[in-house]
Amino acid sequence: MKQTAAAIYKKIAAAKHCVAFTGAGISTLSGIRDFRGKNGIYNDMNAEKMFDIDYFEKDPEFYYKTAGSFIYNAAGYPASIVHTTLAAMEAKGLVKAVITQNIDFLHQKGGGKRIIEVHGSPAVHYCLRCAGVRVPFEEAAETVKAGGFPLCPYCGKILKPAITFFGEALPIEAMRTAHDEAQLTDLMLVLGTSLTVYPAAGIPEAALRNGAEIIIINNMPTPLDRYAVIKADELAPVFEELSKMTA
Repeated sequence: MKQTAAAIYKKIAAAKHCVAFTGAGISTLSGIRDFRGKNGIYNDMNAEKMFDIDYFEKDPEFYYKTAGSFIYNAAGYPASIVHTTLAAMEAKGLVKAVITQNIDFLHQKGGGKRIIEVHGSPAVHYCLRCAGVRVPFEEAAETVKAGGFPLCPYCGKILKPAITFFGEALPIEAMRTAHDEAQLTDLMLVLGTSLTVYPAAGIPEAALRNGAEIIIINNMPTPLDRYAVIKADELAPVFEELSKMTA
């Protein structure tokens, strides 16, 4: 594993504009279950219903009852070696940005500054009916952990987090910035993602089309494995070595 990590670090150090693209697999190291992995929530929870906008409008309580354990308790999860090492690389100028599909704040908790959240964020909760209603995550989480639901002060309806649900468009500004990075990058680290959820999964593809090299570390196969200049399966041992090299 040291040899693999050394080869990856050499690529990162030589890159002019290295960007990371991360998925739920990196947060499994923090204790949060991923979606499509071996122990992912798709195996025993109806995640598609949980994050479906039509179902949310029909039964918003279902989202909070099922997502509460891993979204609204996120403060209890530590940043992993991947989060902290990417932040250290960013601080040294080795990584220019992190594009993430995750909604758990762990990149920020690990010290990352330039985090592009292409699947939205629960940082804000808003009313689907009343304009201008914005409730911060901390307030919503306190309500959810107490067994309630964040409600609109005007109409009384349950608020929705600013996470992109199935059936909604991804945040325009985040996607624009992510595609700008895909144009600029000459090396993209693809970490902990199955690359099966579009349109976000198209970002590494765009980087490839623009001539970038990609490095993939994921414990399951991805559609882009054959294009990777380096492919590894285990995040933790690779990033433990990368952390030492970055220090």
